[in-house]
Amino acid sequence: MSINEVNTHVIPFRFEYHAPTSLKEAADLLSRYRGEAALLAGGTDLLVKAKQRLVEPRHVINIKSVKELNGIEEKGDGVDIGAATKLRAIEKSDIVKDRLPALQEAAKSIGSVQIRNMATIGGNLCNASPAADSATALLALDAKACVISSEGGRTLPIEEFFLGPGQTAMKSNELLAKLSLPILQDGSGAAFMKISRTSLDIATVNIAIMLRLDDDIVIDCRIALGAVAPTPIRVWKAEETLKGKKLTDKTLQATGKMVSESVNPITDIRATAEYRREVSAALLRDALMIARDRALRRWEE
Repeated sequence: MSINEVNTHVIPFRFEYHAPTSLKEAADLLSRYRGEAALLAGGTDLLVKAKQRLVEPRHVINIKSVKELNGIEEKGDGVDIGAATKLRAIEKSDIVKDRLPALQEAAKSIGSVQIRNMATIGGNLCNASPAADSATALLALDAKACVISSEGGRTLPIEEFFLGPGQTAMKSNELLAKLSLPILQDGSGAAFMKISRTSLDIATVNIAIMLRLDDDIVIDCRIALGAVAPTPIRVWKAEETLKGKKLTDKTLQATGKMVSESVNPITDIRATAEYRREVSAALLRDALMIARDRALRRWEE
């Protein structure tokens, strides 16, 4: 029987294990074994793929002990989150809950508590699933990805990070170091919502919204959707349409129709393309109203 057809606790190939304790050491190892190395943080994706022989790295670099990659820190008008920070830590963080509630909602929606205690936000992003919950929230919150290599570092807007299913804009000698997010401004509100077959399943469709209001008028808006295209996406046309308007029933209906026409979903075991289009419009209306209520509360405060 093929190893790919059985559930096994054995990783059926040989590899060399490395455990760097500094970011520089991790970057140097990744550069030295470029193209032959895999990073291990939570392991919730890598170990599954390794056991199925979908990936067979010659070198495994465990970055769990690299302090620079861990933690959540508020800096002035922004928040930095290390790439190896556990999803459970993000879910439980008062900083994230108060400053970036949509990200807290997204983290809480991923898998089970057991998974979130192991999985990292960097792993969720670098796996580059079109349905990644954290990616949708980060898109709506205007996050930036800071990546480094032994040659230096660079910063990417999160919408430029994803190239396709399983593909990111990082080079083979680069690793994601941290995510930098601006704190929501006064009069702003954000929300994350998700539809899935079960509470532990990946998203059939997910959505994240950021609104900024002035006297109930939308002055800024970001709309992000997942599982409706080859990558998590921003719906730029709908965002521009909403600016300068109140969220009336007519506006919500027109924007929902626009979103349905803008997405490019597939039919798979979780849903048909038609269902995903309809759900995208429904989630948009619900998420917009939640974000609006939160923005009005922040405005009143």
